This record gives sequence, structure tokens and C-alpha cells, in this order.
Amino acid sequence: MYSSFKRVGDFLLSGLGMIVLSPIFLLLGISIKLSSPGPVFFLQKRVGAGKKLFTMLKFRTMRTDAPSEVPTHLLEDPFAYITGIGKFLRKTSLDELPQLWNIFTGDMSIVGPRPALWNQDDLVACRERYGANRIKPGLTGLAQVRGRDELPIEQKAAYDGEYCQHMGFAMDCRILWQTVLSVLAGKNVSEGGPRGS
Repeated sequence: MYSSFKRVGDFLLSGLGMIVLSPIFLLLGISIKLSSPGPVFFLQKRVGAGKKLFTMLKFRTMRTDAPSEVPTHLLEDPFAYITGIGKFLRKTSLDELPQLWNIFTGDMSIVGPRPALWNQDDLVACRERYGANRIKPGLTGLAQVRGRDELPIEQKAAYDGEYCQHMGFAMDCRILWQTVLSVLAGKNVSEGGPRGS
């Protein structure tokens, strides 16, 4: 029952969000083009509900010669690839805004496990054990507000499983509110090191 309500809410809120934020989309797009050569958007294969692959959109924050299928935290020197505006976009999570389109089309939800890269077999396997691969990935989720990049993969998957078990309107509202506070504080964002996904 809630999943149907959730989909309607995702559709309406993402559509409204794209309309309201269109001036910001335009401003960020211009800034990205001026910051470095290359496209405005970055497209990447991610794992969706039922482990079905889909193409996720982000604002491009790295140079075009950066490895495209490697999680940022696994790069030896991620800062060597991040563009001038890219650091700001990643710190504020504004690079995630184009995923409103993924939510609008039904590949993602506003709240859910963050979508794994198509080749992140370790994360997908962990989520399978916790039953977290069965629902749509989200723009934000329980793992994001409880540590994000600072969490090891096993712990992320455990939080994703916890969300699946207790998914509901109250939990989604709580996660959204905590996401806003976390983004404003710039908490738990890490571009390197042994953790993250």
C-alpha cells in the first residue's frame, strides 16, 4: 500500500522540484561548462530495484579523463580529477539534483538505498543478504544520514536492510529532514580513503 503512495509522491515531488529548481539547473550547467571542457551531465550505469541496471544522471564534477567506472574513494588521488566547481557540487550534494529525473521516470525514489555502481559486486552482495536489493534506490537514504562516506560497506548494507524492513511515511520524512541538516552541515563527505562506496 505504502509503495503505491510513495511512487505518487515521488512523481509529484520530483516533477515539482525540476520546475522550481530549473533556474539553479541552468546556473549550474553554465558553471560546469565554464569550469572545464565536457558535457554538463555525467551518466553512469547503476543497480536499481531487483538488481536491474539503469542510467543515473549527475552533474559532472570530474574531468572527462577521470576513470568513469571506479568509485571515487578507490581512486589514488580523486582531487586530481575533480573540477573547480566539482568540489563545491560534491560538498553540497548539488551534483545529485539531476536524479530528480530518475525519480520522475520511476528508476529511483526520493528515499531508499543509494544506487550501487554496476560493478560494485561487494555492495550488491551485502545488500542481497539484507534484502535491500528489492526496492528502488533513492536520492538519499538511512545510510546517508547515519554516516554516508564514512561507513564501511557492510554497515551501509545493514542500514539499507533496516530501511527496507521499516519503510514508511514517518521514516521517509525523518530521513529527508536529517538529510537537509546533514547537507547544510557538510557532514560525512569523503573523497578518498578505504571506506565509502
